[in-house]
Amino acid sequence: MKKIIIAIDGPAASGKSTTAKALAKRLNYTYIDTGAMYRAITLKLLRENAYDTAFTDEAMLKALLDATDIHLEHGAVFLDGEDVSDKIRTHDISSKVSKVSSLKLVREKLTECQKKFGNEKGIVMDGRDIGTVIFPDADLKVFMTASARERAKRRLEELQLKGETALTLDDLEQDILRRDKEDSERALAPLRKAADAIELDTSALSIDEQVEFIYRRAAILIGN
Repeated sequence: MKKIIIAIDGPAASGKSTTAKALAKRLNYTYIDTGAMYRAITLKLLRENAYDTAFTDEAMLKALLDATDIHLEHGAVFLDGEDVSDKIRTHDISSKVSKVSSLKLVREKLTECQKKFGNEKGIVMDGRDIGTVIFPDADLKVFMTASARERAKRRLEELQLKGETALTLDDLEQDILRRDKEDSERALAPLRKAADAIELDTSALSIDEQVEFIYRRAAILIGN
C-alpha cells in the first residue's frame, strides 16, 4: 500500500494528539507529536532557570539548544535521555509553551528536526504548523477545532486525573483563549488552517469518531 504523510493541525485541546496517536496505530504509521517537542524545550528552560532569559539572550538560548537532545520513541518523549512524557503535561508547561514556540531559534531547531521525519513517509504528525510550514505538500491535511469551553472541559479533566485541582473551568477557558491568540498572532509559523485542509469540529465527537473521520479519507489515498 502507498504510504502518505498526514498533517493534523489545530488549537490547544482540540483533540489533535489523542486522535493522531490512535490514527497512527490503526494505520501502523509513525506518530510524531510536535507539541511535545516544544513542551520539552519549555521544561528544559524552566529547569535551567533560563525561561525569562531565553527571550532576551539569543547566545544563551542557542548554547542551550545546541546542548539539548529531544527524541520520540514509541509514544514517549525523551529530553537529554530522560523520559519526560508526564512532566511536560503539567499546566505550568501548558501555560508557557506558546511563548517558547514563538522563539525563532527554537522553531528553527525543531522545524529542521520535524522535516526529517517526512523522508520515508508513513507518518501522522500533529501540531500548529504541520500543513502550512513543515509539510505544505502533505497528502492529507486536517484542521481540528472545538469550542473554547469544550476544550477547557477536556483540559480540566486531564489535570484532575493528574491531581492538579487548583484551576477552575473558567480559568482554563481563559488560558486557552490566551494561547489561541498567542499561537495565531505570532510572527513565525502562526496557527492557521491550510487552504487545502479539511476542517473537523470535534466539539461533539468522541475520539473514535474523530479517528474514523480521518481514517476514511486516508484509506482512499492509501488504496486500502
